[in-house]
Order: sequence, then C-alpha cells, then structure tokens
Amino acid sequence: VLKYVNTGEDIPYQIRTMGIYLVIEADNGLIIIWDRKTSIYIKLSPDFNGNVCGLCGNYDGNANNDFTTRSQEVVVDSLDFGNSWKFSPMCPEALAIQKPCTSNPYREAWAQKQCSIINSNVFSSCHSQVDPSTYYDNCVSDACACNTGGDCECFCTAVAAYAEACNAAGSCVQWRTPKVCPLFCEYFNPPDECEWHYQPCGAPCMKTCRNPQGNCSVHIPALEGRSLCL
Repeated sequence: VLKYVNTGEDIPYQIRTMGIYLVIEADNGLIIIWDRKTSIYIKLSPDFNGNVCGLCGNYDGNANNDFTTRSQEVVVDSLDFGNSWKFSPMCPEALAIQKPCTSNPYREAWAQKQCSIINSNVFSSCHSQVDPSTYYDNCVSDACACNTGGDCECFCTAVAAYAEACNAAGSCVQWRTPKVCPLFCEYFNPPDECEWHYQPCGAPCMKTCRNPQGNCSVHIPALEGRSLCL
C-alpha cells in the first residue's frame, strides 16, 4: 500500500505492465508510470488540482507559478526553487547548474548528431504541434551526461519523451527502427505464431492476468510498447 506521510493512511494500489511501462495506480487518484529506465511520469486525478506542492508544481494548470518555494514564494531562479524543497537540512545547497556537455565536451558532437532525429523529418508531422527545441536540448544534455555507460539508454529515453508528447498531441510517430532504439517484440513470438507486436502509440486496454476485467484508468495515456496480436 501507499501511505500518506501526514496521516499514515494506507492507500490500496495496483501494479501492472502496460507496453514497455510499469504502471502503479493508487485508489486515491495517483498514477506513476515508469519505463524501467530513466523516465518516470506522475499523473494525478483532477481532485488534486491546486492541492499539491513541491518540485512538480501545484497542478493548478498555471505554469507561471510552478516555481513556488516551500515558503510559498514564487521565484524565477531554478536553484532557489530546487534548494527550497530539500528534504534534509543537512543536504548542501546546489550552487550552480551542471552542464553535462561542458563537463564532457568530447561527447557533445555525438550527442548532437544522435538527438538530431528530433528535429528531422522523422518527427515533421509533430513539429507544429509540439515544439521540439526543448526536447532536443534535453536530449543532448542527457546524452552528454551518460559518460560512464548507458549511452543508448539515455538517448533513447530522451527521444521517447518527445514521441510521447507527440502522441499526446495526436501525432503518432513510429520513430524506432532496427538501428535506432529498437524494440524487438516479435523476437518473443513462438515459431509460426503471433503473440506480440510493437505498438508505437499504445494499444487499447486489454484483459490480462493482472487486469482480468480489462479496466484502465482514463488518466493513463496511450503507452508505446508491445501488445498481444488480436
């Protein structure tokens, strides 16, 4: 069970696999979606509107006040905002935002080349709906940061984040290929049988062993990954 920190109330929850994601859905309207790598999404029901605080904002639909500190002051500087939400006073304050490509300049050219797929024709149908610039910058930064391994994981997760935003905006982009962040679902099919296929923009809610009724929350977006052949 999940537990409210301030009240100690136990919250029942369900864990299920949807596509390539692990989804935790609590009965209080909290949904956590994890790709089992470096991306995690937190979804809340409308009941939480304006009733939460912290690094993810207050969920009131106004992005201009997301940088609200623990003392309820709206600031502009991300360091002031982040430092105000330290869990322990013993944790030293961050004094500067680290720039991975500055720390690892030898990776910058590789990162820019790989992440250029976001600005390429592959995602051209989405560019007018979701501005790719921020996602490209984040991709380059993440790719530069993975200087001790996990190169493809950081890059692929960053591109998948843009693809997910495109999907949410109504633009389904099948960007993965056998050479670019492949997902070989068909590898797991038994000989002469079709059980799994890759779905770039998710599949309808299905009945499974963990979800025998086939009920899925309306707050869970379409998630890419594998699905059973119908």
